[in-house]
Amino acid sequence: MKDLTYQIVKNGLDASAKRQRVISSNIANVNTPGYKASTVKFETELQKAIEKNGTLVTTHEKHLGAAEAFKVTGQVEKVEGSAMNENGNNVDIDREMVDLAANEIYYNALIEQVNRKLSGMSYVINR
Repeated sequence: MKDLTYQIVKNGLDASAKRQRVISSNIANVNTPGYKASTVKFETELQKAIEKNGTLVTTHEKHLGAAEAFKVTGQVEKVEGSAMNENGNNVDIDREMVDLAANEIYYNALIEQVNRKLSGMSYVINR
């Protein structure tokens, strides 16, 4: 049996790690002429997968399932928009720093979920 919740959280952690690398790259290239910032899309893709066909896949009448959601991974996309400065670079350092802080909070929340899941499994195994 697949544990969909664990897999979705794992994919979220992978996407968060990818987002960290992308944000770091954006910050490192803040003064690179012509550099276009990137972003990682995960949450919106996860929401789309959960709502696929307008319904949720359920495994029990009291469960909300997400059979396709565990396949969602973070996708890197270029940020479209006007250049922030005259050299064609569109990295907004203030936005990147906010995204960096938000991603850290997101990552820590997911780690907490994994720890709780593993703690519960450990409790069941050892009792």
